[in-house]
Amino acid sequence: MSAARHLAIAAVVLALLGLAAWWWQRNPPVTVPPVPPVAEPTPVATPAAEPAPASAPAIRHPIEPPATAQAAPPAAPDLEDQLLDLFGRKTVLALLRVDGFARRVAITVDNLGREQAPSRFWPAQPTPGRLVVQAQGGNEVIGLDNGQRYTPFVLMAETVDLRQVVALYRRMYPLFQQSYEEIGYPGRYFNDRLVEVIDLLLATPEPAGPLRVRLPVADGPVQPKRPWVLYEFEDPALRPLSAGQKILLRMGPVNERRVKARLTELRRLVASPAR
Repeated sequence: MSAARHLAIAAVVLALLGLAAWWWQRNPPVTVPPVPPVAEPTPVATPAAEPAPASAPAIRHPIEPPATAQAAPPAAPDLEDQLLDLFGRKTVLALLRVDGFARRVAITVDNLGREQAPSRFWPAQPTPGRLVVQAQGGNEVIGLDNGQRYTPFVLMAETVDLRQVVALYRRMYPLFQQSYEEIGYPGRYFNDRLVEVIDLLLATPEPAGPLRVRLPVADGPVQPKRPWVLYEFEDPALRPLSAGQKILLRMGPVNERRVKARLTELRRLVASPAR
């Protein structure tokens, strides 16, 4: 499998959680007609939630580029051309967002560890679908069939050779590092943030039963036009979780465990061993 193909597959794997977030935010339960898609604006860098300290922290998980890697970061247009040449323009435009690809990946990884992960920054096109909600004992829960929507993406993640993906990640690392600094983290190390977010996702709880959800009551005469986008977990202990953790929960327990298994392997390949 060529390096460009591995990079494209890795992008889709990273976009898996983003697609889940988009489904949650944009699509109503099965009993409500779906909302027409809205054109996404040109991506811009998100401001850093917290400023970088005056002295940059020590690098905890250094990524050593291959000996054959160029000193300068690869140009973004070259990366986009590889994706277009491999899959063809029609397929790439339907699946990926190649404009600002490295920047989108940097923003995506960072946002998975924060409260919100805006869909307009994901490196993949939104995928249509409906959140499956069902009644249970007078409550609403995420339906057991909801996880089936994510099965193709989970299977893709399981079939990727992560060793090849990480080898390509090392070669392209200067471009991701440059993008991470440009979105508001000068002097901060992108791979450290990647490992930090992976650890956060691996710490996501695994509830024993179906997840109860609810629509918050809107006070006042003005009611939301799309109330379904306001669904939240009934359990107050789950509400403070990061965007990435909530996405894993919405995938269902089986998919959550399968994704965590791949994240564990990915962490082993990109994180330096404890000293």
